Amino acid sequence: MSKSTPATAALDEAGVAYTVVPYEYDSSADQVGNHAAQAIGEPPERVFKTLMVEVDGRGACVVVPVARSISMKKVAAAFGGKSAQMMKPPNAERATGFKVGGISPFGQKKQVPTAIAQEAQAEPYMVINGGKRGLLVRLSPADAMQASGAFPADLLS
Repeated sequence: MSKSTPATAALDEAGVAYTVVPYEYDSSADQVGNHAAQAIGEPPERVFKTLMVEVDGRGACVVVPVARSISMKKVAAAFGGKSAQMMKPPNAERATGFKVGGISPFGQKKQVPTAIAQEAQAEPYMVINGGKRGLLVRLSPADAMQASGAFPADLLS
């Protein structure tokens, strides 16, 4: 499996240190993120999923722990909007250039405002999708924010 993706290229360009973590992607898994955490032997609070949302009709990206759910009210507030909803998968794929299950906050085709759950700051590192199903990257929360242009936010329900 190639370990070079637009996401890893963006991390290289940003000059941040990261480690590539490949795993066996299982599209039939009940919760793909929790499956990924288990597959790589990481606690679920350190493995983060990338979700594409629309806030007042505009695209945005949120990065949250795989075992947690987002509050649409908090997501809207974080981006200064009134309402938020999940972006439809075909729209998310078109906007990011990544397939669902492989969406990363790094190297998206159309960069949108990005928020990372504030809980990430308490972790020594976080694991996030590297731009391809079955490919994760491990990096510090500060580097993840810098490379994605993200801000920390209260996003969880």
